[in-house]
Amino acid sequence: MNIPKEDNKTLEQERLAKLVRQRLGNLRQFGVTHLPRSTGQFVLGTSDPIPSIDSAAPAAGEVIAPTSESSTSEEVRGLQSGNQERGLRNAGHREGEVAALTGEVSAKNGSPLKVEAYPESMEISGRRRELDILSRQVSECQKCDELARCRTQTVFGVGNPGARLCFIGEGPGADEDRQGEPFVGAAGQLLNKIITASKMRREDVYILNTVKCRPPGNRNPSDQELENCWPFAVRQLEIMQPEFICCLGSVAARKLLNTKSSIGRLRQNFHQYRGSRVLVTYHPAYLLRNPSAKKPVWDDMKMLMQAMGI
Repeated sequence: MNIPKEDNKTLEQERLAKLVRQRLGNLRQFGVTHLPRSTGQFVLGTSDPIPSIDSAAPAAGEVIAPTSESSTSEEVRGLQSGNQERGLRNAGHREGEVAALTGEVSAKNGSPLKVEAYPESMEISGRRRELDILSRQVSECQKCDELARCRTQTVFGVGNPGARLCFIGEGPGADEDRQGEPFVGAAGQLLNKIITASKMRREDVYILNTVKCRPPGNRNPSDQELENCWPFAVRQLEIMQPEFICCLGSVAARKLLNTKSSIGRLRQNFHQYRGSRVLVTYHPAYLLRNPSAKKPVWDDMKMLMQAMGI
């Protein structure tokens, strides 16, 4: 069946307009709140003038960082020329931000890779069922010889499968290995206090770790252990599709965001992981050793509460 040229033109315009709206939404998440409007200017060949980013206005309580007019102008010029990536780089965005905004990242060979989105969402009952299946698979895992040999049991995760917020830690300690639940020791008690102070309850969030077995002596997981176990955490997030993720400590942050940046550089900003907004802060175990870090963590939690509308 031949589609009339006018219909083809309309479909292409609708596709491009949708692309522009998506890009504007991404810009908003990285702090751009307005784009200057100029009469008669068009974007990527669509029939609509450059829309104000107010059309994707932030929800109540969402944190929007300030942005400079000059940076925004560079981004607009990039959009108008059809080269958003160039516009973003000219505006001074860092490499990772450009990748998140344009929806692309580069593979090791330099070829572009699309940022993967979450699959279609499931009902709560379906999420519970899928998590139960995955938990059984984790309990049978033997990929890491040392961890499988030394563990009392695997530590899968706990909480509400429909939670808006997931906390991701590093790995189980002795108490977690004994009880089979993440964050039940001293660090877990401090995390409970942080959650309560943030006007939430432990049963309302979901808590998991990057690895599901206790590394002997509470050492950091090795690169190979992270590589073996990380797909389980990825699948947990796919099933739950949380609106927000809070990375507790550098191990979780670096693995989730695929970065080598320090906690100090990553915190106090929202990052992107598939469909989730990611906040990075210090691990509760670090706070037990360094009480002075409690204030920065509380600042991070206040930022998270504001974004969540709490």
